[in-house]
Amino acid sequence: MSELFDLQQQRRSIYALGKNITMHESQLSELIFKTIKETPTAFNAQGSRAIILFDQAHVTLWNDITATALKPLTPAESFPNTQAKLASFAAGFGTILFYEDQTVIKNLQENIPLYAENFPTWSEQASGMAQYATWLALTEKNIGANLQHYNPVIDAAVAAKWAIPASWKLRGQMPFGSIEQLADEKEYSPDSNRFQTYTN
Repeated sequence: MSELFDLQQQRRSIYALGKNITMHESQLSELIFKTIKETPTAFNAQGSRAIILFDQAHVTLWNDITATALKPLTPAESFPNTQAKLASFAAGFGTILFYEDQTVIKNLQENIPLYAENFPTWSEQASGMAQYATWLALTEKNIGANLQHYNPVIDAAVAAKWAIPASWKLRGQMPFGSIEQLADEKEYSPDSNRFQTYTN
């Protein structure tokens, strides 16, 4: 438990990412895919999907696709700051695209109608667990990451670029890489505002 707690404390949003990663792309892919594979899902639905972008694909996501999508939505005077932010993601080693397969949800709704309205929520929870578990796995390897949500603005362009199945719904993007600058010290809300216990 102490090892897990240590990892939880070490896991932070790292925005100063670099490409100084010693693990091979195939090793990283195996780590990420195995982590998601072992993440629990309601009714063992296994609807979580992931795509990893390396090299030019990773850079294209941030400096081309996302920048192009955001430019008409961003005030002209603010766009240079947006570009700089996206460039900081592109400076990393790769990006994980987290998806949830909507076909899995639909099938569950049809086969177990009693819980039909809950399956979309449980899918979101499964995706969150997959993202967190992956983040911890990267942290254990001393790899920094942060989590972004440019969906649904970039969904269509990403799907067209990498032939994403139509039933896959993009839920998050996680750029990762070497830790070039540590995160600031984390502040915590008082436990008394967040947690309660009862015995009866």
